[in-house]
Amino acid sequence: MLRASEACEKAGFPTSSLVCEGFLGQAAATSVGLGMPNLPVAKIVGHPGAQTNEEIREFARAVTAEQVIDNLLTQPDEIVLPDEPGPRDIVFAGSFEEVSAFFYEKQWSDGLPIVPPTIDKVEEFLGFTDRDPDEILGIALPESRAVTVWATAVNGVMAGCRPEYMPVLLALAEAMVDPIYGVEHSGNTPGAETLIVLNGPIIKELDFNYEQGVLRDGFLPNTSVGRFWRLALRNMAGFLPHKTDKGSFGNTFRVVLAENEDALAGIDWPSNAADMGFATGDNTVTITRMTGGGVFPSVTGSRPEQMMPYIADAVAAQTGWEIVFTVGGLSYGTLRPVLILTPILAETIAKAGWSKRDVKQYLFDHARMKAGRVETMCDEWTDFPIGSLKHQVNLGRLPKDFAESDDPERMVPIVVDPEDFMVLISGDPLRTNAYTFAHNGYLGFPVAKKIELPKDWAKRIGKKA
Repeated sequence: MLRASEACEKAGFPTSSLVCEGFLGQAAATSVGLGMPNLPVAKIVGHPGAQTNEEIREFARAVTAEQVIDNLLTQPDEIVLPDEPGPRDIVFAGSFEEVSAFFYEKQWSDGLPIVPPTIDKVEEFLGFTDRDPDEILGIALPESRAVTVWATAVNGVMAGCRPEYMPVLLALAEAMVDPIYGVEHSGNTPGAETLIVLNGPIIKELDFNYEQGVLRDGFLPNTSVGRFWRLALRNMAGFLPHKTDKGSFGNTFRVVLAENEDALAGIDWPSNAADMGFATGDNTVTITRMTGGGVFPSVTGSRPEQMMPYIADAVAAQTGWEIVFTVGGLSYGTLRPVLILTPILAETIAKAGWSKRDVKQYLFDHARMKAGRVETMCDEWTDFPIGSLKHQVNLGRLPKDFAESDDPERMVPIVVDPEDFMVLISGDPLRTNAYTFAHNGYLGFPVAKKIELPKDWAKRIGKKA
């Protein structure tokens, strides 16, 4: 809405953006990012989704309409934004505790102590890339900030990363500004959080954990790089709690999930890097935003036919309202659920001759929901109306799998194509547990980037302390 108003205002047409009361802070911050801090808005009182038609009508008459008229007839006051410090400016000097307190006050930290990003420390990070410190990797919404190599290093220092993680951080920054990912949605109300998946020899070279305890903090590379992502969202994209970050409940950052490439090679399954268009063995990062996840332990059986029913049931059960990203309430076919198998589970499945593609096909055929529940979810519970699944199929928006009959008890897929499932191998090599994540659809669509290593990489990491 605000971006449309920006275009109209620049064309000389007065506007008044309608903004729900709970999003006024976000609107103000976004307007600053658009370079128009005085963009007029009109308040929608409360939340219309929890109001009667009479209440909506009265609030609109008494509050919203009056503000709309005023916005259209009155020239807004000019607002002059304060100058921001330059990339190499010294913004504060003091003790470790004083620096952390200052950064917290300025909303540059996540509330935990940060490593002070001194010029010397930042330049140490720059020693692990051949790229120019002032290179702009892209523009990050909502504040339309230029994401630079220098800024990436600054946030890496603050997060407690080691300098040699810099190539990984740069790939993540490039993924962040990729329009396909949609970083501008990172502050939406479901509070979804990014999952970072790492592939390639760099996992071992930098000592990322890819076995027991994955997704647990306590391993410096996995933890600090995960924290970097959250700091980067704050400082490079501009997501601040109670302003542009409107997660109703929110999640904290997730530590990096590194795939077990040895296990993949042992069963001749492609890595996630290959699934994302690169080669197995390439150093890559993948980002995708997940609304939540859950473990399902003790997957029992010596054959896929014994194991997969439990796995498919768990994947389907994790998906609820997110089905709107598949059937058209918000988009069509953008749901990308994640299944993480421990190596022993993957090895048992592969021993029977199953490929990763076979696993995805099984999930497509069996990880399903009742058609009536899907339609109720969209049309009644979440207010993303589709009419009916059959209607969407007739319009050519969904494949025929969603309208094989009119029976509301029929089971329909939770994705539109088997390849929409992301299957990863990681975790305790000898435990029969698995994990699944529900996805946030196009509001954080999976994006992968190749990690660009500097010249003499082996020599440089050989010098680490």
